[in-house]
Amino acid sequence: MSISTTNHRMPSMGSTSSSSTRHLAEIVVTAAESSRQINKQISNIAQLRISNMQLHGRDDDIKLLRRKIRGLVKEKDGDEEDGAENYVGEMILVSGTSGTGKSALIQKGLGNYAANRGFVFASGKFEDKLFRPLSAFSDAMTSLAKYITADHNKKGGLSTATMTLIRDQIQNEFDEEDAEQLRRVLPGCEELLGTRRSSLICPTSQADVALSRSFSGSTLESAKRRVSLTLAGREAIAQMHYAVRRLLKIVCSQLKGAVLFIDDLQWSDTATLDLLKSIVLDGEIPSLLIVGAYREDEVPNHHPLAFHIRELERMNVSITKIQIGNLSVDYAIPLVAEALGMDDDDSKVKLLAETIHRKTEGNPFFILMFLRSLYDEKLLQYNFGVMKWTWDDDAVSSKIVTENVASVLVNKMNRLQEETQRMLMVASCLGATFRKSAVMTVMKNFSQVEMRSSMRSVTDTATMGSSSASFLSSDLTNSCVDRDGSVSSYASSIEEFEEEGLCEVDNEECRFMHDQIQSAAFELICPEQRDSFRGKIGRILLRSLPPEELEACLFEVVGLLNCAASNITDDEERDELARMNLRAGIKASENAAFDTAKVYFQAGRDALGPRGWEGDYSTMLDLCSDGANSSFLTGDFDTMNEFIDEVLSKDIDTKEKYRVSDIKVKSFLTIGKVNDAINTALDFRRQLGLPTPQKKPASKFTILREYIRVKKLLKNKTAEDIANLPELDDERYEMGQRMNEHLATSVYLANPKMYPLIVFQLVTTSLKHGLSPTSSPAFARLGALLCGPFGEPHQGRELAKAAELILEKPGMRSSASNTIFLTQNFCYHWISPLQDTVEPLLKGYQVGLEIGDNEKACYCLVARSYTLFFIGRSLASIQQELEATIKVMTQLKQDENKMKFVILLVTLKKLRGIDAEACDKMLDSILVETRNNLAVFVNIMKLEVFVFYQEWREAIDLVRKAGSIRLLLPCVPGLVRYTFLETLTYLKAAQSSAGLKKRQMKKCAHKTIQLVQSWAKNGNVNVVHYLYILEAELAVLHGKSKKAKQKFNAAIATSSRNGFLHDRALAHELASAYFKAQGDDYWGKYHIECSRTCYQEWGCSEKVKQLSGTT
Repeated sequence: MSISTTNHRMPSMGSTSSSSTRHLAEIVVTAAESSRQINKQISNIAQLRISNMQLHGRDDDIKLLRRKIRGLVKEKDGDEEDGAENYVGEMILVSGTSGTGKSALIQKGLGNYAANRGFVFASGKFEDKLFRPLSAFSDAMTSLAKYITADHNKKGGLSTATMTLIRDQIQNEFDEEDAEQLRRVLPGCEELLGTRRSSLICPTSQADVALSRSFSGSTLESAKRRVSLTLAGREAIAQMHYAVRRLLKIVCSQLKGAVLFIDDLQWSDTATLDLLKSIVLDGEIPSLLIVGAYREDEVPNHHPLAFHIRELERMNVSITKIQIGNLSVDYAIPLVAEALGMDDDDSKVKLLAETIHRKTEGNPFFILMFLRSLYDEKLLQYNFGVMKWTWDDDAVSSKIVTENVASVLVNKMNRLQEETQRMLMVASCLGATFRKSAVMTVMKNFSQVEMRSSMRSVTDTATMGSSSASFLSSDLTNSCVDRDGSVSSYASSIEEFEEEGLCEVDNEECRFMHDQIQSAAFELICPEQRDSFRGKIGRILLRSLPPEELEACLFEVVGLLNCAASNITDDEERDELARMNLRAGIKASENAAFDTAKVYFQAGRDALGPRGWEGDYSTMLDLCSDGANSSFLTGDFDTMNEFIDEVLSKDIDTKEKYRVSDIKVKSFLTIGKVNDAINTALDFRRQLGLPTPQKKPASKFTILREYIRVKKLLKNKTAEDIANLPELDDERYEMGQRMNEHLATSVYLANPKMYPLIVFQLVTTSLKHGLSPTSSPAFARLGALLCGPFGEPHQGRELAKAAELILEKPGMRSSASNTIFLTQNFCYHWISPLQDTVEPLLKGYQVGLEIGDNEKACYCLVARSYTLFFIGRSLASIQQELEATIKVMTQLKQDENKMKFVILLVTLKKLRGIDAEACDKMLDSILVETRNNLAVFVNIMKLEVFVFYQEWREAIDLVRKAGSIRLLLPCVPGLVRYTFLETLTYLKAAQSSAGLKKRQMKKCAHKTIQLVQSWAKNGNVNVVHYLYILEAELAVLHGKSKKAKQKFNAAIATSSRNGFLHDRALAHELASAYFKAQGDDYWGKYHIECSRTCYQEWGCSEKVKQLSGTT
């Protein structure tokens, strides 16, 4: 039997000691952790609960806000399987003084509620003294974009399919030029817009050219910069607005709802206010609610925000205004009770709250700061014996309160460690939101001596408020200790920020809890040192930030540098400051924020001073030229003229003066000084040494001679040949072309007989020297001349085709809307059905909005609307479209174009029998009060009404008074229509006259009918039925019965076949009158019945009533 044994090894003394040590260490660590947790719990218990508090006394305001959310999207009854949503646009403005809780009301009362209902709540905040254009709106859009990103949706937001759909729609909607502009304006939306793609087709952006000119020194880029369109103009503003609205339409259409909250609008830049107005006025953005907040005591009547609010109200925009004030004592009690974690029915809490309310007047923020000051001064302490807060009512009552809450906060900050105070000083200069790394970078480059000399003394701080000395019980020199400036010390200071309730820290990002806290931190800086202190911070950031980070915070850095501009004596440093301001101004211009850009351009010019033209000449030229442009676009004509005169007074190359000369011409056109604009443009062309016509009406011989020269250049050239011409690369000729484009616009109105010569020059230069953006409208203009006055519509159509082909070339898109307007409204209708121009004109409007050419876009829309009337489209459908269009014209500030739509709308209402008397008064008032351009539209439409109502006496009186309208509206469909109505009026007047008057009317009729015959002979299909009607009435006049019947039948058949319903009705009515006059009641009744049926279908209700009494 064998026995197995196990050997047990006893542990040695050494191993036993080691194990015990580890065990003891673990016990110590656990005990220390437990102690730390307990201390933390105790500390938390003894802390005031002043963060994330409830809203007190705002129940009615909360209900109103939430009612707006519920009304944002009205859902159809649940029994509808797939009901469409009914979108209602809204704007809410919350006002109140600082500290009343505007932001908290919107964030908690509206934001949380909206988020819980599946809405997106995105917010942004403006900051005082920060010239960063569109900053708050950009931040809000960044927040909105983050909601749609993949990272968010991993947490349960939008579905991947919806997110992909939004991105696909954005990619399809925006070309690279538009997308690039949105990336610049809304950098936080870059992921949503897609990555930047290089493109050989899309031309380099104007701003990119500007930057390369300013910083590369390249002669070629300098030339491009000078020749390019004068920076960005009103087109850039309109283009940016339209692009942002399109982006919001795409995003919001896929969301249940979205709320954009813009805080502190009293500090907003004008560019943001204009953009918000554009968004609010756009009725096509679904489920979007714009909410703003501002300090009412900082927005007087002359403030830009007040102006924009009044303008929106004038435009009948519904604005819900909520004004909040201080809390009553009944609501101050629960606020104090919540902060203390005690019951609001506690008598001591009530007494404390009443005391605090009396001292703070119920301002919520001040109430909480007062509580905090009691806690800091040990007047409010937590008693762990009774587990509640205790205080001495008499001590609290005797505490003196200053009206300046900043004094309370500064006193609090003075008790912090010196290093913490220094960091607060730096952070206050960086903005309401700042990065820890930026603060640390500045701190490391600031010497202790510089920092301490910049700190405000305790004595200075004590005198900030009227009676705040009682707050300042601590001695700064005793409480502040030098620190080693290490990373750990900075981290300690950041922790102190957070612990003291001054800042909210989220990893790298820090945010002051309130504007008043940031202001108080700024007050720590000695008043005499504030400018130099901020300038020093700016220089540190300029030297230390990587290029991409510097570009991201360019406005902040340049703003800091400008604070100390007056202290800079070194020329090189002033040159650098000027270049940085130019860079910031160009970037602001990219964002269409010209009011902000003007500030930077002016600051750069001031930095260079009188020595600028002898020193950094290139920068000075750009600052003055671009400053003139920004001043022009913001309506500051005095400053604009200062910039312009400074450049024009210098003995420099004429080409260097192009930009300011261009602005000068535009400014004259803007204020209606057309002749001054013509003179300036002509003078500049002469200075360039280019052929320039004299400012006088051209003789027929001169026009014919120049026309022959152009025809020789065009000989055997097809539209494709013209479109394939090389690009213009001579900057002198390109400048001359742009001046000629201004001249073409000006002389068309002021000196029509000079117009053909300008057009010939534009075309000649394009044929000889190459194509530019002015070439497309130039060939379209020449095509219009050929179609109309020169009577060669087929050649005119070929040139119109060439103009449209040129648009397809890179860099020519800027003239797209104008070209489409010219080709469709002046050329194609001469040999193509008028109906074929309707859709292209709508495209011209849409393209115009996309490129920011709102004026030409609206020209296209005006032409389209009148064309719809001329082709006999249903009056009801046109009226519905016009009523919507007039609202758009108001939004786009197109007052003259708006009046053209009003004229057409009033005419339609009169034909439909809607308030006819008011319509007559409206048209008469427009005729009296407006210029010839609008008078032409009034006369054409009044003549339409007189003819349809057979009021021939009134019609002939109007024709006599109106004069030669054909000279004012050459080549357009309105000219053709008016000529037809005018001729018909002459014929009717001749039929009812005798003797000399009859001969005069016949002579006038023969003269104008020959025009219509020539148009028909040249292939104008739109006038064939006109000609038949006129020939029928001419046969009636001459007593040719058989011919009259044939022509009436031909007119009816042709107008019916070509779709001119209203003219078919007119032909039937005129035929009925003829047959009745011949005693043929059968055919008379037949035609009047047909006429009534056509008028009924057209929607001319009043005419139907009139005809009902004739049967």
